[in-house]
Amino acid sequence: MSVDFPLAERLLAAYPTQKVSTRRGIISYREAGAGPALCLLHGISSQSGSWVHQLDALAPRFHVVAWDAPGYGDSDRLPANAPATSDYAESLAGLLDALGIDRTLLVGSSFGALIAGAFAAARPDRAVGLVLLSPAGGYGAADPAEREAKLAGRLQRLARLGPQGLAQDLPVGMLSQQASAEARALAAWSTARIRPDGYSQAARTLALGRLIEDAQSYPGPVLVVAGTEDKITPPAGSERIARAFQRGSFRLIENAGHLCLLDAPAVINSAIADMAQRCLEGASP
Repeated sequence: MSVDFPLAERLLAAYPTQKVSTRRGIISYREAGAGPALCLLHGISSQSGSWVHQLDALAPRFHVVAWDAPGYGDSDRLPANAPATSDYAESLAGLLDALGIDRTLLVGSSFGALIAGAFAAARPDRAVGLVLLSPAGGYGAADPAEREAKLAGRLQRLARLGPQGLAQDLPVGMLSQQASAEARALAAWSTARIRPDGYSQAARTLALGRLIEDAQSYPGPVLVVAGTEDKITPPAGSERIARAFQRGSFRLIENAGHLCLLDAPAVINSAIADMAQRCLEGASP
């Protein structure tokens, strides 16, 4: 598959990465706009640049921050070989503190949803609401043999293909059949730039994650979104996650894959803006 990396780089030129020192190490991020804060958390094969369409569309009304999780971009990796979701949540708290953000709407894609859930469960006063896109619930409650098999398969694929190979061989359902050239370029560009150390840590965290348990501890409003063409985290599982939250709602998007933020950016941007308006701009959520 031919990948148009220059297209992705042109789209991202307006949002260069920045770095800030936090109590948990260096975190890199992209940001745009001013106003109430939105914090965007990428998936396991992505990075801050995956959110360029959201940075574009939401900056006129909000302060939009897209982080590079520990071990991604220029962010320091976490010390543990198999971090807990709470370790990522602590790093996120450190970033928000360093940027002077007290309360925020968290938007998490896939693995980022797992981290958003952990943060919200531990600090419900700082998360005014959640938007979870194609959430990865983690395999912590799965049979240990199944859990280990999934982790081993993910790590073996990375070792066999490397980041560039993964970018050339995106799994079925990552994007829809109708995905735009921009969506394909951004998905591949982000995957090609994952760091094997950070990806391996995240994969181990995912294997032990339990989003549904964290969901029960968060009392705020939650919107869970899934695409009909998502084969990575199928819609039925996303709907179960939505039901686990006290105030969860579920929305299904036609003709969108796992990376619905790239596949259907206009729909996702509208959903985020609506949730942010209700949660951050004073209306009752």
